[in-house]
Amino acid sequence: MLKAKILVVDDECAIRELLEMLLEANGFSDIKMASNGEEAIRIAEEWNPDIILLDLMLPKIDGLTVCRTLRANPQTISTPIIMLTAKSEESDIVLGLELGANDYITKPFNNKIVIARIRNQLRNIPKETNKIKYENLIIDTEKRIVELENEIIDLTYSEYEILYLLTKSPGRVYTRSQLISNLKGNSYYEVTDRTIDVQIVNLRKKLGDFGKNIITIRSIGYCLKSLENN
Repeated sequence: MLKAKILVVDDECAIRELLEMLLEANGFSDIKMASNGEEAIRIAEEWNPDIILLDLMLPKIDGLTVCRTLRANPQTISTPIIMLTAKSEESDIVLGLELGANDYITKPFNNKIVIARIRNQLRNIPKETNKIKYENLIIDTEKRIVELENEIIDLTYSEYEILYLLTKSPGRVYTRSQLISNLKGNSYYEVTDRTIDVQIVNLRKKLGDFGKNIITIRSIGYCLKSLENN
């Protein structure tokens, strides 16, 4: 059995039971359930789960507010949160990611995708190191050097910052607004959605075939392909 503690938050009993059976069938045994936002916050703060599956449409306190509350608490600020959403809730997906959710799964969901997303988040535990590696790409964060197949890639400040952010958390979706916020600190020009799209195009060109790992999430933003899917 896998040791990760998983909190499932959904107001539908059938969904909770389905997820519990799915998790147990894939080796997860330490599972707790919450049927509303108020209960979810209480359990998260008391139990300190390793990952949270969070429905957005919840009674008492909605999922977006739950996400915002947990991100404001130092104890749960880094706990991976995967949103469970309806496909039509595109604006809520964007807002949820802006509030700090790590990923999202649309309903009705594919069982294999749910498990893959959970394992991906659990695997992405931050490590203190000066180098980030992804396949044959190496980022030296101290020297701000990017090497691909042992060749140094010449990137602009913005291109480096975007690649660094995406590579830190493969599989995590970043909205354009999050990427904009990441660049604004040291930018001397206005950063817009269009600016981000242009930077991504240029970055893909410079990275050649590796650039295909940068995936466009329609109407939302970008992510680096999860290693599990390579």
